[in-house]
Amino acid sequence: MIIAPSASEEALKITAAKQNVRVLTCGQWGERVPGLDVKRVNGGLLVQDRDLGMVGAEELRVVTKRQPTEQELRDALFCWKVAKFVKSNAIVYAKENMTIGVGAGQMSRVYSAKIAGIKAADEGLEVKGSAMASDAFFPFRDGIDAAAAVGVSCVIQPGGSIRDDEVIAAADEHGIAMIFTDMRHFRH
Repeated sequence: MIIAPSASEEALKITAAKQNVRVLTCGQWGERVPGLDVKRVNGGLLVQDRDLGMVGAEELRVVTKRQPTEQELRDALFCWKVAKFVKSNAIVYAKENMTIGVGAGQMSRVYSAKIAGIKAADEGLEVKGSAMASDAFFPFRDGIDAAAAVGVSCVIQPGGSIRDDEVIAAADEHGIAMIFTDMRHFRH
């Protein structure tokens, strides 16, 4: 596959005679293509939209019985911003506008949460009362149970799981405020 802004008639004739060669003309892109993230993968390229979005407090949706405090809301927004730049499956703990633990790159959000807790403990930082951000939704309640076990008081996540009701119920059981952003951060 050859992708180019344009191709001359001569180039098209030459490539047409070659087996397994295709030419795709895409027009001029200018100096750079805004909003695209390009990664090399075995045998080609992965091109996807760049994660350019961010939410403000007015766009958030509290889905639990308990509302976050003002400080929890500030911490939730702060760790949500940090999570955007962490490799998926990202879990970020923050307290008083400071990152206290980061877990990333695991197959499970629960393991990312455990790693974030270990990193906080290694630095002598208290997780209890912190906010936790997840770059994508929690597919099961186990991530919320793990957050409760270390004392997280507020969770911010995109929502969108088929089991959101179970995840919200777990947060309610533990007295954790949960915020949905309706926006996913995913970094590979």
